[in-house]
Amino acid sequence: MAVVTHDSVIMYPIHSRWRCNRDSYARRLNTLNRVSLSLTNQSKCSKRCEYIDLHNVLVPYGEAWALQKAIVKEKKALIERNEECPDTLIMLQHPPVYTLGTGSSEEFLNFNVKDSPYDVIRTERGGEVTYHGPGQLVMYPIINLRNHNMDLHWYLRALEEVVIRVLFLTFSIEASRLQGFTGVWVGNQKLSAIGIRVSQWIAYHGLALNVSVDLTPFQQIVPCGIRDRKVGSIKQLLGEFQASHNDSSMDQLSADDILLIDMAQKSLIQEFSEVFQLKLELVSQPASYLLKKENP
Repeated sequence: MAVVTHDSVIMYPIHSRWRCNRDSYARRLNTLNRVSLSLTNQSKCSKRCEYIDLHNVLVPYGEAWALQKAIVKEKKALIERNEECPDTLIMLQHPPVYTLGTGSSEEFLNFNVKDSPYDVIRTERGGEVTYHGPGQLVMYPIINLRNHNMDLHWYLRALEEVVIRVLFLTFSIEASRLQGFTGVWVGNQKLSAIGIRVSQWIAYHGLALNVSVDLTPFQQIVPCGIRDRKVGSIKQLLGEFQASHNDSSMDQLSADDILLIDMAQKSLIQEFSEVFQLKLELVSQPASYLLKKENP
């Protein structure tokens, strides 16, 4: 397995005048009263995390779900045998699909479920309906919370922290939490939705970050069951900044979906490794996991 180090995970500030460092970010954390999670060097991290990198692959939702459950089953068996149980992180994109949480209400669908524009899948995660599609990076951490913090609120806030850092440190977008809701927001717009499932203290499912995704399908639902809020994306916010500031230096960035996805992916794995104090080990043949999948 190849180890993903800080040297191989490059940060790409989009403009020199927006450059910031981790000390300044830590100061902003204190100023804005955000959840404080230590900024550590990955070289000090001793816990392993297998990284399955499919971030440029459109993986059907059912296959990704089956993959997660197969890995959860494997981890439970390792724990029973008292063997090492490293965490796992999967990063991918999905073809267009709507997913519902365990207790999601179909009243938040603006269409007849029998005549849906895309597949509608009910899962065992928490939360209401959301949309997944190309241009949205989905992170599925399969985490043994016994090795971190056996506190679900802490875990949700930690996932939010990963995204908040990515948006600020890589794209100079100042995001925040919204009291009473799970996820990451920029003003009135939600950029990242989070929904998890925990079984025997192993957490799975995870978060979705809207990078360059087409936002139109969100209009067919009430995302996360919140009627008075909007959904946004990194590409949309950068485009709005470019238009309002007449900044031609951002033309290529805001127009290049592949570049945005690549930047967001690199930043997500770096911030994830730091927030959770993990050393990521790239699984060289992730397809072997897919061969073990079970039907959901």
